[in-house]
Amino acid sequence: MTDKKIQDAAEPATEPAAEQYSLNDDRRVKVLSPSAMVAKRFFRNRIAMVGLFVLIAMFAFSFLGGLISPYSEDQLFYRTDILRKEYASAVENTEFRFAEAREKAFPSIVQAQFLLAADQKRDTFTYGDDTYTVEKQGDDFYVVFLTGGDLVGIAYKDVFSLSNANETLSFDTLFNGLKAYGNRQPSFTADGKTYDLAADGIVTLDGKEYGYISRYVVQALMPDVFLTRAFKEKVTESMDKHAESMLFTTEDGEEQEFFLTYNPSTQKWLIRQETESHVYDTYASPSKEHWLGTDGNGMDMLTRLMYGGRVSLMIGFIVEIISTFIGIILGGISGYFGGWIDNLIMRIVDIFYCIPSLPVIIILGAAMDATGVEPKIRMIYLMLLLGLLSWPGLARLIRGQILSLREQEFMTATEACGISVRRRIFRHLIPNVIPQLIVSCTMGLGSTIITEATLSYLGLGVKFPFASWGNIINDVKDTFVLTNYLFIWIPAGVLLLLTVLAFNILGDGLRDAFDPKMKR
Repeated sequence: MTDKKIQDAAEPATEPAAEQYSLNDDRRVKVLSPSAMVAKRFFRNRIAMVGLFVLIAMFAFSFLGGLISPYSEDQLFYRTDILRKEYASAVENTEFRFAEAREKAFPSIVQAQFLLAADQKRDTFTYGDDTYTVEKQGDDFYVVFLTGGDLVGIAYKDVFSLSNANETLSFDTLFNGLKAYGNRQPSFTADGKTYDLAADGIVTLDGKEYGYISRYVVQALMPDVFLTRAFKEKVTESMDKHAESMLFTTEDGEEQEFFLTYNPSTQKWLIRQETESHVYDTYASPSKEHWLGTDGNGMDMLTRLMYGGRVSLMIGFIVEIISTFIGIILGGISGYFGGWIDNLIMRIVDIFYCIPSLPVIIILGAAMDATGVEPKIRMIYLMLLLGLLSWPGLARLIRGQILSLREQEFMTATEACGISVRRRIFRHLIPNVIPQLIVSCTMGLGSTIITEATLSYLGLGVKFPFASWGNIINDVKDTFVLTNYLFIWIPAGVLLLLTVLAFNILGDGLRDAFDPKMKR
């Protein structure tokens, strides 16, 4: 080993000089601000990020979807259907009908007395100071006289119908025609005219058909429809055969099909006719035009869901803004000043806690229904009412936080510096409560949306034509819709579930980000 090497080995090794960093050197350690640390912890929470993405999707669906949709919120859709509409009714007359010989001569009370006498097979009956005589002048045809022989009226079961809608039937013609028909006479005279009467009840005058007498009563349901004798005879023939349908050729040569249904409770036959009708396209299945079908009003379900989400989210945020505003002011004042002010505000909070919210909302909803409040104004009242009833919990939270913050050193410093009370509360105390406030409001949004959906489902919230997820689900009150049209209520329920769940997950994530020790 050479001397130089020995000398180098004997000398102690010198440490390298410490490397110096300047303030603008990029290699220096970066220190994150408190807000950046909160954001970093939040974005690392995968579950919270899922909730955030779901909420972004819901907001895009609700607020942007309505702009993209080709339909409007209350646009109605129609379809052409073949419907069986009620055309006429028919019944075999088994009850007495009455006709007056002159006005007010045969009132209803006298008619009732006649029915009683006929049931007891008496020839006379008395009402008031008058005695009436009953004469049977045909099958189920009675004539009622006063004691002096004056004709009062008639009671009959066979019906005299006119063949021409422009004709009027006088009492004399009705009386003599029914009398002749009951006695099987070939003709009768009334009002100076002679009428021929066939065995089948057809009445002719000067060789032209004037009317017909029958025990069956066939009446059109619409006053502007006149039923011909041929149609009525076809109906009575079908009734005797208990046929479910019949074919009838009109005077224009058009053959039409009619459907007959017997109602045992009323002992009437209903005659229906198939007609082409323009009706609402209700409960249409999902298709290219309507991806989620249509609802009970013939409106596009997907579009209604978009606008319904907009209403539900808007109500949730506005209610939270109202309750937060009231809670911050009253909670901040109560927590800072304490003493009698604190006692007064807390008693007010206790009073609001004791108010039964649901009965109050039900009563006000019924009152608004009775007074006919417009749906738009009703929605504003709903938001104000929910906001005024939901602030006490938030006020107590803020009061509790401020009670612990106001004794700390930084508040003593603000007092020593002469800062005004308003600035101490709203510039130094309230900002320190913001983390807890954000978490509380985020989780309260889901509860508010559920409350609105519940009220709308019960018919107390948002009213038609406005849509909300709650009143969309209202259609499941019908069991048939619940079991057969799942596309009506399942999408709204899923959107409501995802939105509320996302708000709760987001609230949990913010709570963990603001105070990570709580998670441990």
